[in-house]
Amino acid sequence: MPALGSQRRLLGSLNCTSPATLPLTLAPNQTGPQCLEVSIPDGLFLSLGLVSLVENVLVVAAIAKNRNLHSPMYYFICCLAMSDLLVSVSNVLETAVMLLLEAGVLATRAAMVQQLDNVIDVLICSSMVSSLCFLGAIAVDRYISIFYALRYHSVVTLPRAWRIIAAIWVASILTSVLFITYYNHTVVLLCLVGFFIAMLALMAVLYVHMLAQACQHARGIARLQKRQRPVHQGFGLKGAATLTILLGVFFLCWGPFFLHLSLIVLCPQHPTCGCIFKNFNLFLALIMCNAIVDPLIYAFRSQELRKTLQEV
Repeated sequence: MPALGSQRRLLGSLNCTSPATLPLTLAPNQTGPQCLEVSIPDGLFLSLGLVSLVENVLVVAAIAKNRNLHSPMYYFICCLAMSDLLVSVSNVLETAVMLLLEAGVLATRAAMVQQLDNVIDVLICSSMVSSLCFLGAIAVDRYISIFYALRYHSVVTLPRAWRIIAAIWVASILTSVLFITYYNHTVVLLCLVGFFIAMLALMAVLYVHMLAQACQHARGIARLQKRQRPVHQGFGLKGAATLTILLGVFFLCWGPFFLHLSLIVLCPQHPTCGCIFKNFNLFLALIMCNAIVDPLIYAFRSQELRKTLQEV
C-alpha cells in the first residue's frame, strides 16, 4: 500500500522506487530546476473514479440488455468498459484503503497490508493492459469492417471474438503478475513502454488509413455530384478532427504515465526527471479521465446504445 502521504504507490514502486534513490526534493545548498508539482486531492481522485464507475456500468448494462448489440464490435466495447471500470475501481479502492489507514480506522498487520497492496497492484496493472489491448482490438475490428466489408462477418465471428477476448484477459493477468513480481527490472519497464508505443502506432496507422479511404470515397461521390471541393473539404476536416480527438485523448491520457516509466529507466537520479516523478498522482488521474472519456468516444456515439440507455 502507498506510504502515508500524497504519493500513491502503483504497480510495486513505480512512483519512483524509494526516496533514497531519487532526488525528488532538492537540498537548500543544491542547485536544480524548480519543480512544478500538481496536487490531486483525494476527493477529486475518488470523484473521477465514481464518474467512471457510473459511465462504464451503464455501457455494460446497455450492451447486456439489448440483443441488437450482441455483436463482436460491441463485445469489444463492453470489455473496454469493463477494463476502464476496473482501472477506476482499483485506484479508488487503493485510495480508500490508504485514507482508512491514515485515519486509523483500518488496523492490520504489515504483512496483510503488503498482500493487499500486491493484489490491488495486479488488478490495476491488468486492467490497464487489457484496456490498451481492447482499444487496439476495436481499431482492428473497425479496420476490417471497412476494408473487408463483404467478408467481415466470416472473418470476425462471435466464437473468434470470444477467443480474442479470453486471450486478452488471460494475457493481461499473467503479464501483470510478472510485472508486479519483477517491477524493479529494467526489461519489464521497457516491455511496458514498448507495448504502449506499439498500441499507439497500431491505432495511428489503422485510423489514418481508414480516414484516407473515407476521404477517397467522398471524392468519388463528389465527382459524381459535380461538387467535389466542398464535399471533400468538409468531410476531410470532420474526419481529421475526429481522428485528432481519438488519438489525442489516447496519447494525452496514457502518454505521461509511460513517460514516467521511461524516465525511471533513462534518468532515475536526474533532478529534472525527479520533478516529473513528483506528479505521479496526476498521471494516474489522467488515466482515470481516459476511463471517463472512452465511453463518450466509443459507446455513447451509437444511436442504438443511446436508445437502450434511455430505457435503462
